[in-house]
Amino acid sequence: MECLVYDTPIYYEEYGQGTPVILIHGFTPDHRLMTGCMEPLFAQKTGWRRIYLDLPGMGHTPGKASVNSSDDMLDLVLGFIDALIPGQRFLLVGESYGGYLSQGVVLRKFEQLAGLALICPAVVEGHVPGDLPSHTTIVSNPEFLATLAPADAEEFGPMAVVQDEYNWQRFRDEILPGLRLADREFLQKIRQRYRFSFEVNQLPQPFTKPTVIFTGRQDASVGYRGAWRILDNYPRGTFAVLDRAGHNAQIEQSQLFNALVNEWLERVQEATR
Repeated sequence: MECLVYDTPIYYEEYGQGTPVILIHGFTPDHRLMTGCMEPLFAQKTGWRRIYLDLPGMGHTPGKASVNSSDDMLDLVLGFIDALIPGQRFLLVGESYGGYLSQGVVLRKFEQLAGLALICPAVVEGHVPGDLPSHTTIVSNPEFLATLAPADAEEFGPMAVVQDEYNWQRFRDEILPGLRLADREFLQKIRQRYRFSFEVNQLPQPFTKPTVIFTGRQDASVGYRGAWRILDNYPRGTFAVLDRAGHNAQIEQSQLFNALVNEWLERVQEATR
């Protein structure tokens, strides 16, 4: 489906009925990054309307000349929310760059939000040298990588902390399709104005709704220290930093991810009774 926001037709998919859940993927992949890790969690649940969008220049949403920065990206996400669920209470899930945009949504939609989940979120404000750990491969498997097409091995190998078939299959199905669809020229323009023009984590008051922040100890893309520094904004926030997990921590530590997100959903339900 498409939703026209300003001059941008935003592609999205939705499943289920009930309380809306807006899910925002990271920089370069598309909605499949989020459906892959989240839809299995909802397979046995009712009462949730999951809405997965493709950000401009990613997936099936075109990058428009009018979109030049993360400020513009955030405005489109806010317009998308207003168009689909005007005035409704909702949950928000953001991964990586989607987690950065989600921090902007928290600031702009503070009273409307019923819960927040951040998966390996980018936290740009307050970033200091040394925040990012060096890339580490915990489970190296050159024999398995040699069975992949060279282009696939080049995409998967340098990112993977655990180089096995399970992690490859999920990377292939959930992340790689978006990487290959991405409008690289458009995204390079956004990368040059990646940081918001305002201090996104200066909230009017602490966000007291149920929150979970899920990070990887070996995440060389966004790290975990920046996410820890914003934890005081979320007094009902669970914070997890997991060994044997990089920037695709939701895949490499899938069992713990599933447990923590399920527990977060239970806390949201409890808080809204």
